[in-house]
Amino acid sequence: RVQLVESGGGSVQSGGSLRLSCAAFGYIHSSYCMGWFRQAPGKEREGVAAIDSDGSISYADSVKGRFTISQDNAKNTVYLQMNSLKPEDTSMYYCAAAFTTTMTTLATWALEVDFGYWGQGTQVTVSS
Repeated sequence: RVQLVESGGGSVQSGGSLRLSCAAFGYIHSSYCMGWFRQAPGKEREGVAAIDSDGSISYADSVKGRFTISQDNAKNTVYLQMNSLKPEDTSMYYCAAAFTTTMTTLATWALEVDFGYWGQGTQVTVSS
């Protein structure tokens, strides 16, 4: 069984930065896809960024140029560096993992990858 633990959320002013971390515990398959999602009250869940074991990376258009996803394989940890934050980035952010799979289509990873493991979420609040 795999457990995902997120950290790093908080409250910042518009234009500020935060870095989210997602640590994976348990058996980690060599082929994987790790994604960050967010969901605000009353809104649909949105795939924010993803990275896989092949090194492929994809971002939602809404965060391109502002967010950076990275990974530290030695620590089984994925990061989401969020810069130039906007009030519309306010949401609960979730880390998710899928194993024995990688992204086949970068543009539609959030719909195509079957993420079987989810973290508990971390709140990000951006004030104007």
